[in-house]
Amino acid sequence: MTDNTAIQQHLIDPEICIRCNTCEAICPVQAITHDSRNYVVDAEKCNLCMACLPPCPTGSIDNWRTMPRVLAYTPQAQLLWDELPPELTPEQLAEAGVPAGADAPQAAAAPVQVSGENAFNSSAFGATLPPWSAAHAYTNLYGPKSAQKYISATVVGNVRVTDVGKEYDTHHVMLDFGNLPFPVLEGQSIGIMPPGQDEQGRAHHARQYSIASPRNGERPGYNNLSLTVKRVLEDHQGQAVRGVASNFLCDLKVGDSVQVIGPFGASFLMPNHPRSNIVMICTGTGSAPMRAMTEWRRRLRQSGKFEGGKLMLFFGARTQEELPYYGPLQNLPKDFIDINFAFSRTPGSPKRYVQDLMRERAADLAALLADANTCFFVCGLKSMEDGVVLALRDVAQQAGLNWDSVGAALKAEGRLHLETY
Repeated sequence: MTDNTAIQQHLIDPEICIRCNTCEAICPVQAITHDSRNYVVDAEKCNLCMACLPPCPTGSIDNWRTMPRVLAYTPQAQLLWDELPPELTPEQLAEAGVPAGADAPQAAAAPVQVSGENAFNSSAFGATLPPWSAAHAYTNLYGPKSAQKYISATVVGNVRVTDVGKEYDTHHVMLDFGNLPFPVLEGQSIGIMPPGQDEQGRAHHARQYSIASPRNGERPGYNNLSLTVKRVLEDHQGQAVRGVASNFLCDLKVGDSVQVIGPFGASFLMPNHPRSNIVMICTGTGSAPMRAMTEWRRRLRQSGKFEGGKLMLFFGARTQEELPYYGPLQNLPKDFIDINFAFSRTPGSPKRYVQDLMRERAADLAALLADANTCFFVCGLKSMEDGVVLALRDVAQQAGLNWDSVGAALKAEGRLHLETY
């Protein structure tokens, strides 16, 4: 028997999705998947819990189609899309057996289990709201469905920020927007549109990069920003590889032009009230938003406009040589920021990860966890996320804090932000 039941099918708009992986990472039922081009939702798995909507930086996730279940778009079909299909007309729905005026079922946000060893899900603790004192973020000023599709930026600097290696190459790229408005905040990101076409002859989609400079620019008072870009030169088998966007960015010369969309992100934003503490936990180029926050606090401190509020950084890399900004970080005053480095591939030394350092600093972290003025920001590889949140849970429990209460408060108050990929 054919199922003509009407459903509200959840779809992702491929024209404005920047492939940041936030939706797939946070989906509690693994209904979202992707290939090299598109992110898609499986109607057979999606329970309309809406968990993926708030953290999406572009709004591409918030698209729906009333469909007969039997005609629901499969993930395989969605992977081939360059744009969303049009809504079915009432006549088309009637032809498919959907009665006129039939309403597709709606679902309220389903509660997500956030406790229990066997059910531990780090993403369940990630906040989708910004800290209460964060500045207002402007988003989606430029993009495929905006009045202006992109803004041109001029490269004003491109410097390597790690030692030269055969497997990697990390650059600090500075972009200037001239007289066109492009306001950004620490924690936001932009999309870079690399030139050329993919193997199917279609224009490359935008790639997302976190902003590494504070709100008043890499060079204060100028309409500019910076990015931290890592390109991988070899895969695990030693074969040469070249990422489309990262290779393009790392090879840019001063004076070159870049097409930019965005800015994106309205939740991974630093708090602004004077007593706010910030704990930053990152690996590799996940340091970009942490550099932006640190530099903004440093400039405020220099100008005498910010007192109080602790800064604590846990920064991991395979080796010291692969850690971006190692030298500049060493020069920051110890009474300004508490820096902890973890290296997992130092010859002759045991592997150490950021969560190991967090447990070593449990007493200090416990005090910060108990302080409602503390915000935690995690950025880097997805593989670090569970270990970091588990470390926070263990620190809380060892200090006699109730993790269920602490974890729920971190999420509800916009104080634990997870941005992993």
